[in-house]
Amino acid sequence: MGLPNPVPIDTNGKFTDRERAAVYRAIFERRDVRKNFLPRPIPDEVLARLLTAAHHAGSVGFMQPWNFVVILEAATKRAVKDLFLRANGEAAAHYQRERATLYRQLKLEGIEEAPVSLCVTCSRQRGGRHVLGRATVPDTDLYSTCCAIQNLWLAARAEGIGVGWVSILDHGALKRVLGIPRPIKVVAYLCLGYVSEFATSPDLERNGWRARLPLKQLVYHERWGRKRNDEC
Repeated sequence: MGLPNPVPIDTNGKFTDRERAAVYRAIFERRDVRKNFLPRPIPDEVLARLLTAAHHAGSVGFMQPWNFVVILEAATKRAVKDLFLRANGEAAAHYQRERATLYRQLKLEGIEEAPVSLCVTCSRQRGGRHVLGRATVPDTDLYSTCCAIQNLWLAARAEGIGVGWVSILDHGALKRVLGIPRPIKVVAYLCLGYVSEFATSPDLERNGWRARLPLKQLVYHERWGRKRNDEC
């Protein structure tokens, strides 16, 4: 798969009002998609754009620790789905009564429905022993990989492609299915595909699992726990 060159950048560094609004729209309309996938394949050139967007994420020390395993074959997806079913059964046992009933009603993956699966990994040795900016916070390679995932997610939304993060998986078993070497860290297993519609709100919020926290509860000033005087 040949990756395209980055989109040319306007040398004045400014966004038009329409361009700025499009960025915020992609952020606010991004969803963790688990259903409504269409059988329509993702063209190679579109997938290349998404991977290029991911690859242009910021990374501490410019280490670029990510790799992407593209999965198209039904047999591989079936093997991963089996891992999910096993892990999901174990997860369901942690809930009781109404919460357990609600959990079992939630659609938490689209592994076999989505045309493309993508395993995103982090090579923790990339860049050698001394990566600029990483000495005091070793996990910045993982944070950088998450930035790549978010880039891909937002680009996918702009392309009309849904992305779902399947977190209920045994990553050790997943590595064996995909042949990922032991030192490599699995960060995310994503399901990608065009969808019939994007939900207007997150699934877990809409189904009463959790509500979005008010931003003002999460913002402090100068010191932990300190609110502005007009917020007291």
